[in-house]
Amino acid sequence: MRKKQSLVILLVLFVFVFSFSIFVSADEFTGKEIMEKVYNRNTGQSRRANLEMILINNRGDERIRKLKQYQRDFGNVEKKIMFFISPQDVRGTSFMNWTYQDNRGDSQWIYLPALGKIKRISAENKSYNFMGSDFTYDDLGERNIDEDNHSLIKTEEVRGEDCYVVKNIPKEQDYMYSKTITWVSKDNLIGLKKEFYDQEGNLLKVLTVREYQVINGIVTITHSEMENVQKDHKTILKLDEVNYNTEIPENRFTERSMKIGI
Repeated sequence: MRKKQSLVILLVLFVFVFSFSIFVSADEFTGKEIMEKVYNRNTGQSRRANLEMILINNRGDERIRKLKQYQRDFGNVEKKIMFFISPQDVRGTSFMNWTYQDNRGDSQWIYLPALGKIKRISAENKSYNFMGSDFTYDDLGERNIDEDNHSLIKTEEVRGEDCYVVKNIPKEQDYMYSKTITWVSKDNLIGLKKEFYDQEGNLLKVLTVREYQVINGIVTITHSEMENVQKDHKTILKLDEVNYNTEIPENRFTERSMKIGI
């Protein structure tokens, strides 16, 4: 009888330990694995949307810009282009970004109507701010996972959502940021918050996702804010009229298209 009871106890303990180990292992990812899941999450084969960019200075003054965005995944390269619609002083300006699946850095171009020519953004100029916003050209691209060392440092809640907190340290010593820290939602694997630190190790900027929606089955960030805490300046991005997996011709993503505009 005692042997039978012992066997039952051992069986219960085995089931408990086995179940617990499954639970723990399902929640234990490395920092790199988490960032790979963020990078590889479904974003559709193509997307078109309207974008509102609001620039707010330290006095609270606002400048509002309207843009049209297009992006399409061609397999070996993802191409994005945006056109400024208003106000008049930036109307006709366009920006294009190509992200490659290999280890090449992004290719970027900007067209300024006042100059009448397209300028390719060099690696040295990617630290410059884009059109007076708090986003650099580098921020607008897709950083390759292997360019940083990633470590999971803790888990934490952001506005009621459980998040992985991952520290990302660039392998390139003279990169514009000494490190970034990303809060990734465990539920949908999007970054809900990201801190950027300058080369001296001081907090420079904070990117915060204020709102996201599921559109055509795809988790879509529709309201985000980038705040430069050192300059007390903020850029708000609001996305609407989002359409996924619609036909966008390949010639939309060309230098000629940048000049022609919408």
